[in-house]
Amino acid sequence: MEHFWGSRSIEKNKALVEELQRNGIIRSKRVAEVMEAIDRGIFVTAGAPAYLDSPMSIGYNATISAPHMHATCLELLKEHLQHGMRALDVGSGTGYLTACFAMMVGPQGRVVGIEHIPELVSSSIENIKRSAAASSIKDGFLTVHVADGRLGWPELAPYDAIHVGAAAPQIPQSLIDQLKPGGRLVIPVGTLNQDLKVVDKNLDGSISVRTETSVRYVPLTSRDAQLRNN
Repeated sequence: MEHFWGSRSIEKNKALVEELQRNGIIRSKRVAEVMEAIDRGIFVTAGAPAYLDSPMSIGYNATISAPHMHATCLELLKEHLQHGMRALDVGSGTGYLTACFAMMVGPQGRVVGIEHIPELVSSSIENIKRSAAASSIKDGFLTVHVADGRLGWPELAPYDAIHVGAAAPQIPQSLIDQLKPGGRLVIPVGTLNQDLKVVDKNLDGSISVRTETSVRYVPLTSRDAQLRNN
């Protein structure tokens, strides 16, 4: 796999972003800039077609989402990923979206990735260190932990933005509880039929939920169940 500073890799990543813009998936300059800066090629399995708009296996019965889904989630969350805000990435996988979040909130913000496969946590940290978000790890405003995503990461709650990269049968109350008033949670919900839900916590603490689109994600489950492919 090419290093992220290789010109061919940069050109391919830029072409992917431009294609997502042409198709109306990326609508804002800010999301385009972040996805250009964070080279997807660093975050996929060696030899995989990194710039294809498709989900890909990352081992352990897990996947990295297709680029159009990453772009969709960044667009949905961009107002909640302003400088100085806090973000939680549940099921952070290889660290791609976690790195994007760090670029968006900046060094005055805080980003937490949680993933229940220790090997993915270790490799994701190394991936991020090789990316344009390397300083976020070095300076300590991005951390990645081994944890059950269904429980969130209450130590740094409340969060302005929460993203979940696996489908829950219903929205976990723990994640709603860790959402800041005025914050937004984006989560796939369902089993056979899944929808990407956008959950807004209003300033009075009430919750609004809407459906963005139909999706297909691996299930948000326990580590043991995931490794059994259940």
